[in-house]
Amino acid sequence: MKTARRQGIVTRVALVALGAAAWASLSGCYAGALIESYKRSSTKTVSAEYTRLEGKSFAVVVAADRAIQADHPLLTDHITSRVTERLSAGTNVPVAGGFVPAPMVLKYMYNTPGWSTASRVELAKALGGEGQTVERIIYIDLYEYRLADPGNKYEWDGVAAGTVSVYEIDSTLPEEPAFERTIQVRFPGKKGIGPEQMDRVSVTSALALRFVDRASWLFYSHEEPYYPEY
Repeated sequence: MKTARRQGIVTRVALVALGAAAWASLSGCYAGALIESYKRSSTKTVSAEYTRLEGKSFAVVVAADRAIQADHPLLTDHITSRVTERLSAGTNVPVAGGFVPAPMVLKYMYNTPGWSTASRVELAKALGGEGQTVERIIYIDLYEYRLADPGNKYEWDGVAAGTVSVYEIDSTLPEEPAFERTIQVRFPGKKGIGPEQMDRVSVTSALALRFVDRASWLFYSHEEPYYPEY
């Protein structure tokens, strides 16, 4: 009888332990689901990757090959203006020591056909004006920008890619990038969307905005979804 009673006690203890383990597992799954739900509906703070813009004058220069400019003649102007605008204002943006307005940068580029062959120091001096030299050149080389796969006129598959480099003109190596990142964004990012569902202007506007976001966010802390679309 004692042996049977002891076995019964052991069995009950095992069942209690098993139940506790199962409850802990279920609780953990529930908590995990809550955390996952929270992440999907909230954002996180992402720090700047380049942090030496504060107190320095800068100019944003955007270059693209002739094929991109031929298909999208206003694209480089748009990106130059929007990135300059982002980095010259905003609550989280480091306070710069001045900047060259986008219209002045674009005017110099249009009036100087060979500007792309100039050294970074020459570019900084030309954009500084009146004996001044810009301390930071933010150079964006846009090497890919398309709205669909070549030959596919039925479905949008936009891609924008480029390299963002920062040249510190007041450093000992002004011709070498002190910072460099390659970025790529896509839009719409899913299959089955063509000209019947979305027009060309909407696609190129959304694609350019995503590229501007990624290029600008390198320089200041910002909020992003836990699972960003781009």
